[in-house]
Amino acid sequence: MSRRRYELTDYEWSVIQPLLPNKSRGVPRVDDRRLINGILWRFRTGSPWADIPERYGPPSTFYNRFARWRQAGVWDRLLREIARAYDGDIIMIDSSCVQVHQLGCGDKQGDHDDGCMGRSRGGLTTKINALVDAEGRPVDLKLTAVQAHDGKAAASLLQSVSAYDILLADKAYDSMEIRQLVEEQGAWANIPARKNRKEAFAFSGFLYRYRNQVERFFGKIKQFRGIATRYDRKPENYMAALKLASLRIWLKSYESAA
Repeated sequence: MSRRRYELTDYEWSVIQPLLPNKSRGVPRVDDRRLINGILWRFRTGSPWADIPERYGPPSTFYNRFARWRQAGVWDRLLREIARAYDGDIIMIDSSCVQVHQLGCGDKQGDHDDGCMGRSRGGLTTKINALVDAEGRPVDLKLTAVQAHDGKAAASLLQSVSAYDILLADKAYDSMEIRQLVEEQGAWANIPARKNRKEAFAFSGFLYRYRNQVERFFGKIKQFRGIATRYDRKPENYMAALKLASLRIWLKSYESAA
């Protein structure tokens, strides 16, 4: 049976396999590669967990393993280790909104936290905030409710900025707080000034053209229907899915360069 396009390639699996947790005792678990392919199928199609095809393993295994690895920080560690190739230069920050499906609205246990959801004209919406490198590969991610200003998430994401980096961002990030934060880290904020700005800032229109890489990043992750529409009640699970999709972007860039 031929490999389906959303499944891990041999190269991708060779990179991921050494980073997965080992279980030395107990009942033998479902093959990790087959299980990750099943999880990818779920987010690629946006289907319920119970609908994952049996060829990938027992239906009850997928969500349990996905959530257990999320709690153990496995998805965080995978993305952190594989993204080590990032060495600064040009980085970009932006945000994109996704609709929350009715299945993802509210926690059954009555949690009153907003779950990174906010109400817009189209209903409940979540905002994905991303910091990406010059090739559109994610460096850091953060979820907020749709009504949260982009600068709120930027303060957290920009902690990943290194000295001598060049930050590209649109006018939504034109604030003295963001410019000062970038400057304190030894980087330069290449952000167009708002029309009502009295101060003048250095700005390169030539470099700014490369900001479309962050838009391309959002286009890539939204090819996963389970990310383009949020079905997960828990923001932690939705973030784990984002990191899994981001992981594929890094792996594909490595494989194309190999």
